[in-house]
Amino acid sequence: MNKTPAFLAVAAALCLAATAQAADKVKVGLLSTLSGPGAGLGVDIRDAFQLALKHSGGKLGGLPAEVIVADDQQNPDAAKQTVDRMVKRDKVDFMTGIVFSNVMLAVAPPVFQSRTFYISANAGPSQLAGAQCNPYFFSASYQNDNQHEAAGKTAQDKGAKKVALLAPNYPAGKDALAGFKRYFKGEVALEMYTPLSQLDYGAELSKMRASGADAAYIFLPGGLGVNFIKQFVGAGLSKDMTLYGPGFSADEDVIRAVGEPMLGMFNTSQWGHDLDNAANKRFVADFQKEYGRLPTLYASQGYDAARLIDAAVRDVKGNLADKDAVRRALKAARFDSVRGPFKFGPNQFPIQDYYLRVITKDSQGRITNRTVAPIFKNHGDAYASECKMPG
Repeated sequence: MNKTPAFLAVAAALCLAATAQAADKVKVGLLSTLSGPGAGLGVDIRDAFQLALKHSGGKLGGLPAEVIVADDQQNPDAAKQTVDRMVKRDKVDFMTGIVFSNVMLAVAPPVFQSRTFYISANAGPSQLAGAQCNPYFFSASYQNDNQHEAAGKTAQDKGAKKVALLAPNYPAGKDALAGFKRYFKGEVALEMYTPLSQLDYGAELSKMRASGADAAYIFLPGGLGVNFIKQFVGAGLSKDMTLYGPGFSADEDVIRAVGEPMLGMFNTSQWGHDLDNAANKRFVADFQKEYGRLPTLYASQGYDAARLIDAAVRDVKGNLADKDAVRRALKAARFDSVRGPFKFGPNQFPIQDYYLRVITKDSQGRITNRTVAPIFKNHGDAYASECKMPG
């Protein structure tokens, strides 16, 4: 039959009304590393995300929330298979949780092709901050180089002359040492990259000793950092060489495993459990009550990722079909971050403060991090100018 203009106008209006209706629930795919040496990092992200949900009564933006949790096994191929299931079968509205940048870069294309928003609770590869930036990617954490830039400036300010560098051989490891060298102006005695699965650093420690470096900088997350620091101290290198690290390599998970040998180690982070704001105090107190341990920076990012999604769903009144509106709501970031003030740059990565922390004993006798002072204020990343994404 012929469709008159009036008929078409009514049909369009009905279609518009249908798409403007709120969804009946929010579905989140939380894919993270929950097994192997990096499992502690993914577990903290997952647990903190679940705590944020508990704080909001099991809802996101006022809608019932369904969180589908899966282990990426720190394996890009396994992660891609799970992502395919989550976006096609489960039809998740948001994804989050990935720890490692090589996994993130593997799953990014299918996530973006499905027009699913990815809210990063950790991985922040330089590619997605620069030329490959995407309207569907938001970082609720950092850009990979950032903590390392702060550490490079710290080593420079503290008078280090000659530094030995060590990181795993994967995208975040390359970003890490690039970030450190961007702000450290002294001599790099040696620059080493090891397999992401390596746990014995005897050969690297021998090279560090022979290099004559007065400082060492490591980016070794999770179990990698635990093993290295034990071996570094056991080999006696801590007597002649100051050890610096990003927050990843000197956080509560590493401290719990290593203990006393970490006292006095300087590290850098955009967050600390002692930051003085109401959202952080509630988060830290309730995380300890719920899980019996101090949260790590990974946990802080998992919590903020959930709060960001909550704010965006609330702002669009549950109309998740309007992708442009959801993106604008995410970019507005109208939530109380555990870091304090939070805003996005043009590439949808945070512009935020970075702090110097030192490992010490607190008033309760616990070995933990103490925030010393800001290193950078309102710090962005080095790749934003390469991002040509429309505003």
